[in-house]
Amino acid sequence: MKSVRDLMKSGVIDGVFPGGVLLVAKEGRVVFFEAFGLARLAPEWPMTTGTVFDLASLTKPLSTTVAIMLLVQDGKLDPDQTLGSVIQDCSGTDKAEITIRRLLSHTSGLPDYRPYYKKLMEIPPSERKASLRKLLLAEELIHKPGQACLYSDIGFMILEWLVEVIAQESLDRFVEDSVYGPLGLKHLFFIPLSVELSQVRNDQLYAATEDCPWRGKILDGEVHDDNAYVLGGVAGHAGLFGTAQDVYGLLKELLNTHEGKQNSGLLHENVVQTFLRQQSGPGSWALGFDTPSQPDSSSGRHFSDQSVGHLGFTGTSFWMDLQKNLIVILLTNRIHPSRDNERIKTFRPLLHDTIVASILRQN
Repeated sequence: MKSVRDLMKSGVIDGVFPGGVLLVAKEGRVVFFEAFGLARLAPEWPMTTGTVFDLASLTKPLSTTVAIMLLVQDGKLDPDQTLGSVIQDCSGTDKAEITIRRLLSHTSGLPDYRPYYKKLMEIPPSERKASLRKLLLAEELIHKPGQACLYSDIGFMILEWLVEVIAQESLDRFVEDSVYGPLGLKHLFFIPLSVELSQVRNDQLYAATEDCPWRGKILDGEVHDDNAYVLGGVAGHAGLFGTAQDVYGLLKELLNTHEGKQNSGLLHENVVQTFLRQQSGPGSWALGFDTPSQPDSSSGRHFSDQSVGHLGFTGTSFWMDLQKNLIVILLTNRIHPSRDNERIKTFRPLLHDTIVASILRQN
């Protein structure tokens, strides 16, 4: 894997990211797991394999989607149920007939993003979630459900609401009690802003993110996403923190379950297979997971069409090839200190191509 190691080093030298952690696993065995560069530029903190990252939109598949998997498995929800049948406030609105499947596959008709934080930050924190949900109900659809595919944070904000209604507890509490805890994943967690940071640090090193203009500081162990921040650090679209090791722990569980191999029994094979299957209709999404859209996939040219993955704005990503039994987790702090650095867009596919070539050479 020398070529992989050299490419990661060049990523640091060329300013793709200040630092990163790369984990590669093939056939259930970790074949590469190393840290590169710096977790923070000033003062300098070295990156380690145990560094905790703001996982950004990896929250969508690794938290919100997994929570919905469990609710479907327990018979409390069906992917083809409508919002109006689950969330009373949605009945009688244009959101009523949107199905859970449409939200998970980004074909709901909802917009991609709105800067809700600008309104919410002006009201007391205790009132923000209720106010957000009024804004979500008032948000106009930009096309009919099922007509087009548009990646949407807003859809996953609604899915968090749905999890809360059915599970009768907050998303962070539900996934901790029902998923991360049972799997022994101590380093996958949300950081509610109501909790003192010292209580959740546990001597962990956090990868710094952006020098935030409106918060007036470099963010470190505090959620970067503006909307998630004003909502208290817990949201359906962003807010999850974690290490590469524990992201792998969850992905390995999903992959083993999907393949009917030894697993914890937390999730059922048929449920995982349903969620990791690419959906028909517009777009290239499975349920909560992306699939490679050639020729420009961030997974490069060699991941099969039986692959699922996701990207995070902070510089995080994973791709999991169900056919090749291959998992690649790349966690970086590419937005430190500025989100204007977009060099990772060309780096990611090159890295994945180099990894696959290296593994083929080894075999």
